[in-house]
Formats: sequence, C-alpha cells, structure tokens
Amino acid sequence: MEGDDDGPNEAQDSDFPTVERSRLQEMLSLLGLETYQAQKLSLQDFLQISSDSMKNWAPHAPKDLPWSFLRKLQALNAEARNTTMVLDAPPDARPVEKESQVEEETIYWDTADDISADIYSFSELPTPDTPVNPLDLLCALLLSSDSFLQQEIVLKMSLCQFALPLVLPDPENHYHTFLLWAMRGTVRTWGSQPPRAVGSFREDSVVLSRAPAFAFVRMEVSSNSKSQLLNAVLSPGHRQRDCFWHRDLNLGTNPREIADGLVEISWFLPSGREDLDIFPEPVAFLNLRGDIGSHWLQFKLLTEISSAVFILTDNISKKEYKLLYSMKGSATKYYFILSPYRGKRNTNLRFLNRLIPVLKMDHSHVLVKVSSTDSAGFVRRVRAIVAHVARSPCRRVSVEDMANAARKLGLRVDEDCAECQRAKGRMEQITRKIKDSDAYRRDELRLQGDPWRKAAQVEKELCQVQWAGDPPEKYGAELRHRLLELRTQQNGHDPAWGLQEFISGIGSPSLGEKQYFLRWMEWGLARAAQPRPRPSPETALTLRPKHCGAVDLGEPLWPEPLGVEHFLREMGQFYEAESCLVEAGKLPAGQRRFAHFPGLALELLLRGLPLELIDGNTLSTPLRWVTGLLKELHVRLERRSRLVVLSALGVPGTGKSTLLNTMFGLRFATGRGRGPRGAFMQLLTVAESFSQDLGCDHILVIDSGGLIGGVLTEAGERFEQEASLATLIMGLSNVTVVSLAETRDIPPAILHAFLRLEKTGHMPNYQFVYQSLHDASAPGSKPRERKQLLAQPRDASRATVQMEDQGGGIRTLAGLAFCDPEKQHVWHIPGLWHGVPPMAAVSLGYSEAIFELKRCLLENIRNGLSNQNKNVQQLIELVRRL
Repeated sequence: MEGDDDGPNEAQDSDFPTVERSRLQEMLSLLGLETYQAQKLSLQDFLQISSDSMKNWAPHAPKDLPWSFLRKLQALNAEARNTTMVLDAPPDARPVEKESQVEEETIYWDTADDISADIYSFSELPTPDTPVNPLDLLCALLLSSDSFLQQEIVLKMSLCQFALPLVLPDPENHYHTFLLWAMRGTVRTWGSQPPRAVGSFREDSVVLSRAPAFAFVRMEVSSNSKSQLLNAVLSPGHRQRDCFWHRDLNLGTNPREIADGLVEISWFLPSGREDLDIFPEPVAFLNLRGDIGSHWLQFKLLTEISSAVFILTDNISKKEYKLLYSMKGSATKYYFILSPYRGKRNTNLRFLNRLIPVLKMDHSHVLVKVSSTDSAGFVRRVRAIVAHVARSPCRRVSVEDMANAARKLGLRVDEDCAECQRAKGRMEQITRKIKDSDAYRRDELRLQGDPWRKAAQVEKELCQVQWAGDPPEKYGAELRHRLLELRTQQNGHDPAWGLQEFISGIGSPSLGEKQYFLRWMEWGLARAAQPRPRPSPETALTLRPKHCGAVDLGEPLWPEPLGVEHFLREMGQFYEAESCLVEAGKLPAGQRRFAHFPGLALELLLRGLPLELIDGNTLSTPLRWVTGLLKELHVRLERRSRLVVLSALGVPGTGKSTLLNTMFGLRFATGRGRGPRGAFMQLLTVAESFSQDLGCDHILVIDSGGLIGGVLTEAGERFEQEASLATLIMGLSNVTVVSLAETRDIPPAILHAFLRLEKTGHMPNYQFVYQSLHDASAPGSKPRERKQLLAQPRDASRATVQMEDQGGGIRTLAGLAFCDPEKQHVWHIPGLWHGVPPMAAVSLGYSEAIFELKRCLLENIRNGLSNQNKNVQQLIELVRRL
C-alpha cells in the first residue's frame, strides 16, 4: 500500500503552483492572459463588437476581469477599477435563505480549518475564489497589450481622472519599462489666472508640457496611506477624488502580487478660477507602489525628476538610512512624514538628525501625522509646501524629460523600438518643411484647393442637370467638357515630395511601423505651424460650447488645422482626376499611376483611422474616391461583407462625436471647430461568434462632424447643401442618432432630410439624444419633453417644413408619417463631467446612459428594426444613387 501513497501526492502536487513558476506567470494564468504574451492583445481586440458588448454583467471569475475592465474603461466608467466578482452558488449548494442567487464576493481564503495550509505559504497568490488587486490587474493587462492598446488604455484612464502608469514593473525579469509612448496620446487643457483672459487657456500633450513634480514614496512600513494623502491634496473642498487607488477603497487591502514597483503619475490642472484652484499652475504628482528599499531604481529616478520627495514611514532603519545617505548632494528637496508613536521614536530622531545636513533639510521638513492629527489641517500644510516649492526656482520636467532620465538609469523606454523610431524620423522629415500650414496646403497639397472646389461645383451642376428630367444636352456637354479640363489640370501635377513621403509611410510593409507613422503624423502635424486661432473665452472654457446656434463654416472660430486627412484628401484628388480621365477615354487604364491609392487608405480604415466621406471645405463627396475605397473594402472582406451603417448627426458642440467615441471606442475628432469639418467614417468589426446573431459582419459608423448648422443661413444654397448632405448620410444609414442639446428643435437641415426621406420610403431607425451640457445629474426620460420635441416647430424648423411641404401647410414633426409620439426613442443623457473641468471626473450617469443607448442600438440592429442590412456592393450602389 506504500505505492498507493505516491499517486494522491503527485495529483496533489499538480494542483498547486511549483516554486519555479513566477508570480507573474501565475497572475497571467489566473486572469486568462497567458496566451497574449507571444501575440499581444491589440486595439482591434478592444474595439470588436461581441455579445458582451450588450451585457452589463459583473465578472464571475478572474478570467472575466480584464474584459470587464476594458469594457468599462471604453465607456469611461468610474467603476472600471473595481475588481469585485460575483460568484454563482455551486449546483449542490444548500440554499441559505432564498433559492439561489449570486452573492457578492468579499470572502477571503480562510485557512484556519486546514492545518497544512501554511505549508504552501510560499505562494500567497490570489485563487479563483479571492479578489484580485486592481493594480495587479492593470499591470497584467498592460504587459499583455501591444503599444497601441496600451496607449488607448492610458488615454481612457486619463479621461476617467485615474492616476496613469508611468513605470511598468516586470517582476520576473526586473526589466522595468517607462511608458512614454503609452502617454503620448494624452492631451489636456487647463486655464491660467486671471480667468477668461484672451489666450488664458492652453492645450498640450502631457508628454511635452513641463511642470514641477512631487514624488510620494514609502520607506518600510507607514501607518499613513500615500495614495489617500495624494487624493486629499488633489481634491478641492470636501469632495474626495480617488485618482490613486488606496487601501480604503473596495479591495484596496488585497495584497499586491506583481504591481510593487509601479510608478503612477497624476496632475493637478487649474481651471483659471481662484475659488476652485488648489494651485495656480499645473503640478505633477508621482506615487511609487511598494517600499523604496525594494525598488531603489525607481526611487532613484524619482529623486532625479522631482522638485521634492515626500517619504512616509513609521521607522527609519539602518539599511534605509544608508540608502538615503547615498543621496548626498542631490538638488531634490526631501520631506519626511512620520508616525513616530507607532514606531521607534528615538531611533527615528537619531537617524533624522544625521540626515538633516546630508539632505540639506531643516526641522520644517519633518512632518508628524498621528491618529489625533487634524487631517484637513495636515493636507493644507502639505499643499502649502508644494505651493512654496513650485513658486520658488525649481526643477520643471515634462514626461519626455523623465524618459531621458530613465534611459540614463538603464530603464527601458517603450518608444525606443526600431519601428517607432523609423516612423518618427519619417514624420520629422515631412513636418520640418511646414513653416505655415496655409502656405503648405496651397503649395504642396495643390489639388484640393481651388481645383477641387471648382470641379466639385461642376459635378454638382452636372448632377442637377441629369436629375432635371429633360436635361438640355448642350449644357450637359459643356459641363462635362469643363470637368474634363479641370481634371486634366489636376492630373498634370505630380504628388509633392511631402505627399510622396506620406504615401511611403502608410505603404510600409511593416504593419507596426505603418501604425506608428500615422500616430506620429497626427501629433507632428498638430504641433507644426498651425493657423492662429481667433480665441473666444466663452467657447474656450468647456469642451463643448454653451450654445448650439449656427456655425459659420466659412469663417470658423478656429481655422481648420492641417491634419492627416488633408494628405489623404490629396491622394483622393489624384485618384479622382485620373479615374475621370480613364472613364472619358482620355487616359488608357494601363497608364494609371494612382489606382493603388484606395487600397492604401483602406488599410488605415481597417486599423481604426477615421476616413473622410464628405469634404467639409467644399461640402462635396469625392464619389470615385469613396466608391474606390468601398470596392477595396468589398474585396478585402470577402464573405464577411454584411454591413450596417450607423450615423450620428447634430449641430457642432452637442457632444455627438464624444458620444460615439465613448460608445464604441472610436477616434472621431471632438471639440467644436477644433478639428476637421467634414463627415468621417470608421469601421467596427463584429466577432464571428456574434455576427450571425447580430445579422451583420461589420458596422460602419459615420460622424457628421461640423457639417450641419443650427439655423437657416442667409445663403439658401448653403442650407440646401447642408440638407443634401444630411439626406446623404441618413439615406446611407440603417440607424441614425440625432444629437440635441438645450433645444427642443431638430436642426433644420436634419428635419429637411427627414422630410425628403419620408417621400422615398427609406427611413433609418432613429434615436433622438438630448445631452445636457451643464448638469451632470440630468434625470431620465421625460415624457413632457418628448412631446415638446415632436410639437410645433420653432421659426427655423417651420420654414424648413414649408420648403418641403408646399401644399399641406405647416406640419409638426409628430404629424409626419414616420413619427409616433408613443414609440419615439428620446434619450436624456446626463452631462459628461461631474464637476468643473479640467479636474472634473466623468459622470457615472453619463457612462451608464451611453451604455444603455449602445445596447438599444445593437438590439435594434439584431431585431431588424433598422433598415434592411446591406452588403458593401449594395452600399456602393446606394452612394451612387444618393
């Protein structure tokens, strides 16, 4: 029977981790992320539509946690870091009170009944039955993600006002990574005092802007929480902000397994209001997780980049004293926060007296905080120290400066990979030649100025003549001849050097280098010589302006900045001109030079870049270019070409682009007048496992951008163009979201499109979304306001109805054939911010309401309530007809 003892022991051994298996490997296995170490999680994985996109369920097992975190982060949900799981009762479990339900997991592994449990105490990793520390989850997810998903995670965390990971520890190889690339996409806006002065608001990348930095670290044990103290310092008034995860939050006491050594960063950014601002200028705060003795490299970095370091400890041991003594000669200021009555008071004093001359401190640099200390007064004292240091001559650093210091210390910087650096070099070659963006567009991007404007006008006239019923042949021939002349002029040009370099960049055989190049171009062009804005303090205060009246696109408040879309627009014009000549028989198909351009642009669409559908400068659609793109898409998608088109229309400033970005993780430009003015499209992939249920393989999302004005303009032609474009976008759509703000009226151009489409019988499923621009606690759906929305229109809308409905008198929206007041979907979305930007957190109500809207839209698609889904070929025909 002795041999029988070996069997159970071997089986038992296999149930427990071996000593050789690292904590990191165990954590990755627990979270189901082991498979993503060779092939990293990508941005496309993050954006994919699956059955989970319609569920709002709590995670049931550790393997659900990464996906739950990503879904909530995409929706800017303030609860994203909560890793509480819901465990189902075992099938044979005896019901306790009611038959069973799920109970919230707050149980810790109790080993009291198992005397042999401490045999395995070498591994205290979480098990499937115990919660995971949120910081461990974040580190594991970042280590399993590619550079572009890391960047998206950091951007969304920034919008949620979470502290951002700056140094990512690798507990297995001790090869820590400074996350410069991951931070590069994060842009923040802040004000200066006095408020509302012209130019008093600044927008910049957090990577490039310089500010004094203050580090908070722990030495051995501290009774005081660094993270709680930091949150208190960053929080105005009595409302606590939880930028840094801390021990008093749910699951905050769970031991960290792989996150020790993580360095986080957060900023205080002023609003320009003295009554709200804790500091008058931006200040960076850094937090090292774990003890400085175990993470000396990170601590050394913090001492080299910070203006002051706050060390929290109960005891100063001989080992830590020696480490601190080695910092002799440092220019950084040091402050100690002690709880001496909890530690060895006399020992602390003896070591402190020795350190004071070495670290150039005095007794004011030693703060004492015990249980009886007034917390509010203590926070004020820490703030006063920070403010004093920030006012005096001190070190001011950007994240790029921090990365340079990290390199010198031997830390890996994520941006230093060869692909990223080659892409950066190509971007710099292009942007170095841009001295003035208007001059660059005129001289280098020649086809999209007057030539394209004139060609677009001729094509519109030609289209109107063809639809006139009995077009005069002579006039039509004249227009075709004029169009050919214009296109021949365009085709006589060669792509400028900058465009050729851009084409080489997006045509790189390396997929990674191509993606790096696009991101570098976006940032490089944003910082190149841009047109000077005509600032308005009223509109500069918020992400979205207070009023949603007419926008004069001919004289924008902010001139359109030079962007990637202008290079793609130029490619489109080369393709248009060449295609027009081939169609007319003026150029043999075998001599085409630009036939491959749609394929290059399609690659960008498939990688998540929004592509222009309607040119906002000419209010025209480059038909051959768009159909060329869609043909390439049809070929690329092959059997998975079933498509649903979802569009969002509304006046600029009503939050429609932010809504789409939050709902689906998209990258449409936000901020009235601050980005391109055209309509853009972006493609979402539906998971194969869900496509049969949803009824489509992809969702094409269209954002109307800044095309639609708020009221009738004086120029009737301008309004007619806006109405035609709204008709085009809605006519292509299966589902349309109409975004409204602080008005019951539908914008006239959109109402015009509804009336036109009613006549054709092609009506998308539509949702009216009322977004509060001020109140973060707007109530739910209001039946009274729903009736108002459908009631008698105001003057502008009344005029629109009269234009389209000459014989029947003025009709209310409720009186139209497609409107049923009892079945309308009118959504009331709370304000985006809870508080005053730039330090405001995203409203939880906004996030939850957006999720419900997303679920409704997907349900409507699944239940066939939208227009009949189409394939890409049918969409091409629809574009041509419309």
